[in-house]
Amino acid sequence: MSDGQETDKNIEIWKIKKLIKALESARGNGTSMISLIMPPRDQISRVTKMLGDEYGTASNIKSRVNRQSVLAAITSAQQRLKLYNKVPPNGLVLYTGTIVTEDGKEKKVTIDFEPFKPINASLYLCDNKFHTEALNELLESDDKFGFIVMDGNGTLFGTLSGNTREVLHKFTVDLPKKHGRGGQSALRFARLRMEKRHNYVRKTAELATQFFINPATSQPNVAGLILAGSADFKTELSQSDMFDQRLQAKILNVVDVSYGGENGFNQAIELSAEILANVKFIQEKKLIGKYFEEISQDTGKYVFGVDDTLKALEMGAVETLIVWENLDVNRYVLKNSATGETIIKHLNKEQEADQSHFRDPSTNAELEVQEKTSLLEWFANEYKKFGCTLEFVTNKSQEGSQFCRGFGGIGGMLRYQLDIRSFDELSDDEGVYEDSD
Repeated sequence: MSDGQETDKNIEIWKIKKLIKALESARGNGTSMISLIMPPRDQISRVTKMLGDEYGTASNIKSRVNRQSVLAAITSAQQRLKLYNKVPPNGLVLYTGTIVTEDGKEKKVTIDFEPFKPINASLYLCDNKFHTEALNELLESDDKFGFIVMDGNGTLFGTLSGNTREVLHKFTVDLPKKHGRGGQSALRFARLRMEKRHNYVRKTAELATQFFINPATSQPNVAGLILAGSADFKTELSQSDMFDQRLQAKILNVVDVSYGGENGFNQAIELSAEILANVKFIQEKKLIGKYFEEISQDTGKYVFGVDDTLKALEMGAVETLIVWENLDVNRYVLKNSATGETIIKHLNKEQEADQSHFRDPSTNAELEVQEKTSLLEWFANEYKKFGCTLEFVTNKSQEGSQFCRGFGGIGGMLRYQLDIRSFDELSDDEGVYEDSD
């Protein structure tokens, strides 16, 4: 998977996480909230018929208020389904109903979307809350990992994705044992033995490139590699010059297994389970580690804080934008109705609490809010315009936590050196607030 696709997938996952959070916190009065999930190849007609039957049943609910809200939810689900003539290739998710907002008002919501990968759940529930458990399967990693199981008898190449394992190729090898026959020169025998071992390692290294490097992109086609085996072949392979550098960078673990072949493959999967579960974690540590390295070497190719990061973004200088997935900053687009000028401000929760209304810093004229969006949301939709990649990080790793606390949870690695301070004089009148977390 190319880096671009990887980034897109991470953003889709972030959007689903955010949606789950919002749906879980929503509450209705009575059973007025419908959760509906249709897997790929389901029929719209089946669900429409089922909703029709439900409508008939719900008409008999005794409580008038409850009856009305259930019927309204079913009607709105029926209306929304009319927009589809068939279930999209990845399935369809629909949430609709009347929720009670924080200030006690009632509000109708309808959310429908095709998930970014196939969803294998079928669900219809009418309750006083939305059911999101089935969406969690969209968050599970479908990363593919490569395995090379190598011992004195041969090598197996395999992959693991989720819980699906596949053997790509295996071959056996006949290596001479250590003891020499009578009358043969021990040195010559040792040399032949070393040569055969060397050829065996080379053949394995060449096949590894063939199986785990995508010829079209010349990038690895697996998220990580596990080398396994008995004896020291696996170590020899990992340190060999013949082993492709691109794959070397992907090695997650080197494990000792007591068998070769398929049994060794299964054992290697078991022994690596924890590491594979932490791949996201490892990638995050690497990413933030690289960012901290730029800072400690003072390369000038880094930026942090809402303010400076946005300036660098607008100049097209940001290569990788790193943002904490729960960054709580809102983006305000404000308009000075007297001059027609637009001003953009970024405020976190505390700054919002101090700010009842906005004024133009130079004329003191009142500014009206044109739109307010979460900065994260804005990044997720707009990052491509700035030619950068967007990485969401958590604060669960030590590095992530340090990034959130020490750098306000937002920063970027730059394409070239940039002294943001030198642009400060130019931008003082923009009225952008520094976000200090």
